[in-house]
Amino acid sequence: MNRRKFLTTASVGAAFLPAWARAAAVPAAPLIKGRAEHVISIWLGGGMGQIDTFDPKRRGDPAKKIAGSYYDSIPTAVAGVSVCEHLHRLAPLMDRVTAVRTVHHDVIDEHAAATNRMHTGRPVNGSVAYPSLGSTIAHERRALIDGVPPYVLIGYPNVTRGPGFLGARDSYLYLTDTSQGPAGLTRPDGIAPERQARREALLGGLRETAPATKDSRLTDYDAVIEQSLKLSSPEFTRSFRLDEEKADLRASYGGEFGQRCLLARRLVERGVRFIEVSHNLNFINGTGWDVHNGGIKQQHGLIGDLDSAVAALITDLESKRLLEKTLIVITSEFGRPPEFDSGGGRGHQGRAFSCVLAGGGLRHCGAYGETDELSKKIVRDPVSVPDFFATIHASLGIDYTKNLYDGDRPVPITDGGKPIAALFG
Repeated sequence: MNRRKFLTTASVGAAFLPAWARAAAVPAAPLIKGRAEHVISIWLGGGMGQIDTFDPKRRGDPAKKIAGSYYDSIPTAVAGVSVCEHLHRLAPLMDRVTAVRTVHHDVIDEHAAATNRMHTGRPVNGSVAYPSLGSTIAHERRALIDGVPPYVLIGYPNVTRGPGFLGARDSYLYLTDTSQGPAGLTRPDGIAPERQARREALLGGLRETAPATKDSRLTDYDAVIEQSLKLSSPEFTRSFRLDEEKADLRASYGGEFGQRCLLARRLVERGVRFIEVSHNLNFINGTGWDVHNGGIKQQHGLIGDLDSAVAALITDLESKRLLEKTLIVITSEFGRPPEFDSGGGRGHQGRAFSCVLAGGGLRHCGAYGETDELSKKIVRDPVSVPDFFATIHASLGIDYTKNLYDGDRPVPITDGGKPIAALFG
């Protein structure tokens, strides 16, 4: 067979291969890899309205039932990119920020299911307990230094934030009060250091004499005990001493939510890999970001709270040369439609909403993707939730094409997501 006949026969044969075999024969695209080392993930529970924050459109009127933004917009440091007037501290910093305006999923009517989607990257599955983004990153990158947890949750614990099939070793340390740190890390008053040392010696002896086991429940429990002993050290617990910060810096961050963001910066300095900061406690408007009916009337208070805290976090990280190493992520379970409900508020919208990235060494552009004139439909550059997660993984140098394993079952780490390539390089 001459060369021409060989090539002709080979190409005809390839046409009859199954699709999966043809795909396997195509060389994989080079992995996109960033250089970030930490993530501060800010969670806006309830559903931040993109049209009233990072994707403003024409002004609407709830009284006249005219669809549109609730507030006026203002220009930013990036030409052609505007934000809500109540984001006036973030506006001049938008060259360090990208509002991804075209995130989408199909969950709109149930907050819990949408919260799960935005924490695990997947729909609820009755047979698989998927790990959260924080636990996945903890699993892949661990803490930057020994003696600190890889994953801290500043907010109430929830299964959607958990490790799923990865196990307890990749779970979170949580606290709800920034003034005192996590409960359970300090020894009771009656346990002197000498008594604690005897207890640890006894535990060490039991470990040496116990038979070897591969039971993940026992090994995970043992790992958690070991980590908890390390976390009780004065070096780590000092992270929660916010009173060590200058008063004017603390004031620039704002109230309770701002103090959470300040604590997140201190945890980054201690080597924590992933910190989630919740903004769904002590709501200023009484209803939080779920602005049905009258809740929208004080929504500007929430937006202002977010504005001051995130602007302070960006500038503070930058002043400490940590912004390029720290990816700030702002997410919510879905967005809000441009129309107003009967009470003047807004419903839910999952088909197009905004999530925000800042810092992390990305090539920021103010805004990525485009929606229509009412921020209701995606016009250009759609970004699925797996795509958004893959972007976060890529920024940390994590292989977003790999599989995790639930026992012997392979589970794609981002459900097939592809990073936003324009933000790298």
